Amino acid sequence: MLAPIVSVIDINVDPVLFHIGGLAIHWYGVMYVVGISVALWVTLPYVEQRGLPRDRALELFFPIVIAGLIGGRLYYVVQSNLGYFLSHPLKILATWEGGMAFFGAIFGAAAMMVYLAWRRKLSVWLLLDAGAIFAPLGQTFGRIGNIINGDIVGYPSNCPWCLRYVNPHSFPASHQIAYQPAAAYELLISLTIFAVLYWLRFSMPRSGMLFAAYLLAYSLSQFGIFFVRAEPVVMLGLKQAQLTAIATGLFAVGLGFWLWRWGPTVRRVTATTDANETSEPRGGQAEAGQAL
Repeated sequence: MLAPIVSVIDINVDPVLFHIGGLAIHWYGVMYVVGISVALWVTLPYVEQRGLPRDRALELFFPIVIAGLIGGRLYYVVQSNLGYFLSHPLKILATWEGGMAFFGAIFGAAAMMVYLAWRRKLSVWLLLDAGAIFAPLGQTFGRIGNIINGDIVGYPSNCPWCLRYVNPHSFPASHQIAYQPAAAYELLISLTIFAVLYWLRFSMPRSGMLFAAYLLAYSLSQFGIFFVRAEPVVMLGLKQAQLTAIATGLFAVGLGFWLWRWGPTVRRVTATTDANETSEPRGGQAEAGQAL
């Protein structure tokens, strides 16, 4: 049994920010919009420096984000309680209630990037590297919504930094128990991954390696964080996200090795470089204008 709680952090915030008529605007949805907007603002200069004009990047933005959101929601539905959602199909759309599996968002967005790169004869590695900058920054803001909702919590605990959700509309089943702040841990992890990858964005020797590094870092973080997240164990003492993390992490290692040996050289457009040129440093190919 837990020792009596001496001091915890009480969260008394209604997950609904305000109403517009009968429409409830949730903190969760607002933070997704903020996160996507800020991540786009930060990522656009990066793709321009890699040779992809801003207007072309914006044409790709909405289908990629939509595919990511759909993938994140569907992966959550499949891995959480598929039977319940099949019997309540409208609940599949209720993202404002929480429930996005970020591995699914990565898979959905990456699949759309591959398709768009093929259709428009662009470098898929450039798009994936841009996603490695975009995703962890956007996710950082999304985790603020999770903290307010209380839809991502750890196990009950009495540590001084644990969260107790006292608002009657927040998500935890009990408003008397304090939980490990798993969403806050996720926020700090996402912010750290973004900071490291942003610092390394032009240091990778091969195009695509930034994405491989992101996949590996995110997989390692999820394997670790789910030891404190209150989710059901499914196999070998591990949770669904941990099994996905193992598979994705192994794929990331293999992808990174392949790119290191045979991938195209990272191309950076400078003030003296023609953004429309098709030349590439020896060992690589033109990124923005030629599919790889």
